Amino acid sequence: MFSASIVRWFWLIPLVALLSTASCSSNKRSKGSRSERTANVSRNGSASIDAFVKEWEGVPYRYGGTSKAGVDCSGFVGALYRQVYQKELPRTTAALASSSKPVGKSALEEGDLVFFDMQGKKKSHVGVYLNAGSFVHASTSKGVIVSDLNNPYYQAAFSSGARP
Repeated sequence: MFSASIVRWFWLIPLVALLSTASCSSNKRSKGSRSERTANVSRNGSASIDAFVKEWEGVPYRYGGTSKAGVDCSGFVGALYRQVYQKELPRTTAALASSSKPVGKSALEEGDLVFFDMQGKKKSHVGVYLNAGSFVHASTSKGVIVSDLNNPYYQAAFSSGARP
């Protein structure tokens, strides 16, 4: 027989399951050391976006988060746009996707949004394109990291590019 304390907390199981499958999921590691990834950022990127990425890299993932204490993918994109481009963006990945102008993968420029289909959900993860195939995003497993669009994992999950 279940004790009263177990039954009292049993309702949390579906909530935790729902939150763990929510948007902004990315659990594959980016290849290369931190210094190698950061070096890729500064090749053609502006100094302000480079500084922002260096400042935020490694910030842990937190669903619904918008600060350096923890951030999710769309919260990170919003923070980047506020600081680097002085522009407010919609808060959710879905709202970002619907309010942005589509851009082909080969036409991506620094600051464009890149969307991914994760865990069977369309446009459920977002990052910001940097240059030379690299993008920055808040990964559920690694926090804020720079990744490569040419990585087979991200190639398969890539949905679209967009300009806010």
